[in-house]
Amino acid sequence: MSKLSRREFIYMMAVLGAAPVFANSHTRMAPTNRAEDYYKLKNFGNVRLLHMTDSHAQLLPVYFREPSVNLGFFDNYGKPPHIVGEKLLDYYGIRGNKRLEYAFSSVEFEKHAKVMGRVGGFAQIKTVVDHLRNNFGFEKTLLLDGGDTWQGSATALYTRGKDMVGAMNKLGVDVAVGHWEFTYKAEEILSNIKDLNAEFLAQNVFVKEDALMEGADAYDEDSGLAFKPYTIKKMGNARVAIIGQAFPYTTIANPQRFIPEWTFGIRTDEMQELVDTIRDEEKPDAVIVLSHNGFDVDQKMAQVCTGIDFIMGGHTHDGVPEAVPVKNSSGTTYVCNAGSNGKFLNVLDLDIQNGKIKDFKFTLLPIFSDLIPENKEMKNYIQEVRNPFLKDLNRTIATTDETLFRRGNFNGSWDQVICDALIDVKGADISLSPGFRWGTTIMPGDAISFDDLMTQTAITYPETYARDMTGETLKLILEDVADNLFNADPFYQQGGDMVRTGGISYRIDPTAAMGQRISNIELTKNGKKIQASKTYKVAGWSTVGSKSPGEPIWETVETYLQNIKHIENLKVDSPDIVGVKGNPGIA
Repeated sequence: MSKLSRREFIYMMAVLGAAPVFANSHTRMAPTNRAEDYYKLKNFGNVRLLHMTDSHAQLLPVYFREPSVNLGFFDNYGKPPHIVGEKLLDYYGIRGNKRLEYAFSSVEFEKHAKVMGRVGGFAQIKTVVDHLRNNFGFEKTLLLDGGDTWQGSATALYTRGKDMVGAMNKLGVDVAVGHWEFTYKAEEILSNIKDLNAEFLAQNVFVKEDALMEGADAYDEDSGLAFKPYTIKKMGNARVAIIGQAFPYTTIANPQRFIPEWTFGIRTDEMQELVDTIRDEEKPDAVIVLSHNGFDVDQKMAQVCTGIDFIMGGHTHDGVPEAVPVKNSSGTTYVCNAGSNGKFLNVLDLDIQNGKIKDFKFTLLPIFSDLIPENKEMKNYIQEVRNPFLKDLNRTIATTDETLFRRGNFNGSWDQVICDALIDVKGADISLSPGFRWGTTIMPGDAISFDDLMTQTAITYPETYARDMTGETLKLILEDVADNLFNADPFYQQGGDMVRTGGISYRIDPTAAMGQRISNIELTKNGKKIQASKTYKVAGWSTVGSKSPGEPIWETVETYLQNIKHIENLKVDSPDIVGVKGNPGIA
């Protein structure tokens, strides 16, 4: 950890450590409950960048459990963000600071959540953003949105992302990039961008040549760029370049059929050429990449591309409380990430002198909803967005004694409910559910509403299927996803966690060669090994290549939950993971 980031992390600990754990207490010792009491960052430098990412359309405060499994191997073994649980508390020296234990780890999650409540919420974020901007100087501050903002809730799906465009405008977002934004139809995406006050950037999205020849719209017809690649922002006396990097594997991880004219990629050669051009022609004081690559991919990009000062990243939902330094042939690039679901806000303060960054201060601020008053304008907007759908959203469909969560490299309890529903409703032997990272957490004893269910399932391609599949095909699917997740080269990690499974158990060796990671696949109902030539009935949802024939997944899960009425003694079909003893990425 660099000296600068350690210095600022200790500062953040001191500030938030002063916040009472029982902030919702109504005793005479209760806090004043003003944002400035706990988010009073001392001004530093002359440029401030605020950065949020992966909010997944969560307008209201949520519960969100950090992963207890986030494995790193090879060059990323034992390095952030691949440190979890007690090991993370020791790595950052935050053991005993209950606020930060709750923010950054899954340690005693239920206990902390019961006391400290929910996190995030756009009305709370608006309060903090306004305070940090006004305190520092509006003309010297930018708010960056790292993408995955228009998807993840019922209202976002119903309005095709328009509700989140409005929320971004009210929040004051200046620059944005995308990933799940591209899971709407192209005309819807372009309409949303037109309504967005922020600049929407992407240096790595191009219009296909045949589409250009047929008259498809492009930001620049000569280069084929679909969107503006970068912007120069005047911030006080400084000039800062912001380059956009969309999720490079969008049309692999998500349906190409919605955006048939666009092509994506990491495009490091184009990135290097663009950085060099900006440095030579624009002569900015700082070059920032606003990225949706994912943390490990951003680190490799920082190694192979020079001239970038900071990469403000997203996609992998990692709340990393430091700016991680990455050495390259010309110096150091710092990689940052701001978690997900509105739980964190990055604050990067730059001291720019004589055309260069002389010093910086980085702080990852947890958004504790109980410490922050709601911004009234944003609160009213959220109510207006939700009001037409409240009867449907508030419908109770079941209750739970289990903590229901998703985030982690392997099965989460929410994923298990989805997998169990597919098997039960579809009459299948086995179920498969995508390794999506988005989705909030439900606390034990809480009712499960339709709104809650949609935080796990609200996508534009939710259709289910049930089909015959050989054991050989099943193994190939598991091997393919495992290689995507655990490939030694981050540039071949194409997003998401391991496919969630129901009805089977298996062994996985993440460090094995491609095609040799998965073994001992067995049916959980009888312990019989899956045979390569035998056919099994497999149910699933969210097919990328073509539309499935079945009902939306939320109908399948609601039918199941209404039948069982209450979740208890949930058995999660977790794999047997080989070679992870001592790995700090598993609690």
